Amino acid sequence: MIEFLKANWSDILSHIGQHVWLVFVSIAIAVAIALPLGILITRRKRLRSPVLAIANVMQTIPSLALFGFLIPLPFIGGIGPRTAIVALVFYALLPIIRNTVTGILGIDKSVREAAVAMGMTDAQVLLQVELPLAMSVILTGVRVAVVITIGVAIIAAEVGAGGLGEYIFRGLRLNDNRLLLAGAVPSALMALVADFGFGVIEKRFDTSAPHAGKRSLRLLVWVTAIVAVMTIGFVSWRGFHKRSSASPNHARVTVGSKDFTESILLAEIVAQMLEAQNVEVDRRFDLGGNLAHSAIVGAQIDLYPEYTGTAFTAILHHQPITDPKAVYNQVKSEYETQFNLWVSPPLGFDNTFAILVRGEDARRFNLKTISEAARYAPQWRAGFGHDFMNRQDGYPGFSRSYGLHFAGVSDMSLDLTYTALASRKVDMIAGNSTDGRIAALDLVQLEDDRHYFPPYEAVYVGRKAALSNNDLVLIMNKLAGAISTDEMRKLNYEVDGAKRDKKNVVHEWLVKKGFV
Repeated sequence: MIEFLKANWSDILSHIGQHVWLVFVSIAIAVAIALPLGILITRRKRLRSPVLAIANVMQTIPSLALFGFLIPLPFIGGIGPRTAIVALVFYALLPIIRNTVTGILGIDKSVREAAVAMGMTDAQVLLQVELPLAMSVILTGVRVAVVITIGVAIIAAEVGAGGLGEYIFRGLRLNDNRLLLAGAVPSALMALVADFGFGVIEKRFDTSAPHAGKRSLRLLVWVTAIVAVMTIGFVSWRGFHKRSSASPNHARVTVGSKDFTESILLAEIVAQMLEAQNVEVDRRFDLGGNLAHSAIVGAQIDLYPEYTGTAFTAILHHQPITDPKAVYNQVKSEYETQFNLWVSPPLGFDNTFAILVRGEDARRFNLKTISEAARYAPQWRAGFGHDFMNRQDGYPGFSRSYGLHFAGVSDMSLDLTYTALASRKVDMIAGNSTDGRIAALDLVQLEDDRHYFPPYEAVYVGRKAALSNNDLVLIMNKLAGAISTDEMRKLNYEVDGAKRDKKNVVHEWLVKKGFV
């Protein structure tokens, strides 16, 4: 762990900085919205219930679902920090609004009446009496919002917003505790420091200290203003930097990927081949679920790796069929007509679902096919990824086809299923046939002897506007049929098993193939 920290400390600090920036900006915007809104609904009683109800509903929406909804929206959506900040602001609003209302309405009526009797206007009562007396309660709401935002910001990595979530999701994917700790420990410390810091501020600026409320109000205003200026400056600098760094002779290409090793490797292959032609590339990797599809439909990315079976069943919602050519042709045709997207020629390998058991169990029971393993299912526990549990070509049809009746079935993250199987928490999982962890963890893939699963040929999906880039067209032609199943499995193993850097692995492969 010490060696890992020595080698990666600058990158870890960079991710901590991204995380802190996301939290600060989100909280500053949330305070700027929630504080005036909370004050307003203390004056307009009829608005109180609907505003609090809406804030409550926003708090209950699952974060990934909210990110997926925001991506296609103009102005506030997209891939990257903007979408993450919008989502984090939504989650931070409720505690600040609720505590603002509670703090102001909790002030003794006689205090307010005395202020009015002294001739104060409503604005003077608010600024000189109500806010100073309620500030301790309001700061408690901000404190809760900050801690919530630090935690939820982990998920922001799923939409390419950076932060410590990148280490956590990468650690889960690679079963690497060093990466998990590199993301989880700073995040936890950040939450503890924020909670402690706001606790100190609340005590220092409680209502028993003279002029404490005014000082805390002034502090809150200054912090909000400073972070707002920093945000505007950062966004302006980033926009200028992107414009100034763009190549004058080539269009910029945004390459996306899903949130597993193979998808990232395939995306990195195209990115490096484009960069070898002096094309400016913007990487938007690690997009969870179907966010990559939402992003390309919303013109937030230009292309990403996909699989024909996934497109056929999960996106187009067709029943599984087993003819690879028919699946490819229908996907290609419907993606063009429905989404105005092009589908590249197949890359040369088929990454189907791999039904996996531990090597020791396969050898002990002499298991080679899924049908042979079915008789042990009543004594086994299974663990399947969320995607597999819900898609048309997933668990429901699979269990019916093979007559599987497990002692228990766990619905869990795909990356965690490998860890659970290797540590004997479950006895069967559905992984990916080209995954490097199969060899690394001594797992055995059972033959799909009833031919249940459809073909999953790897392809690239892209926006038609991106085809105007001749370099991209040439690259797609070069990669057609260029990656065998064995090659893809070795590439995955280099990252998942040997723990090597993805960019180095891809570069070596490209040089070996003569592509760069």
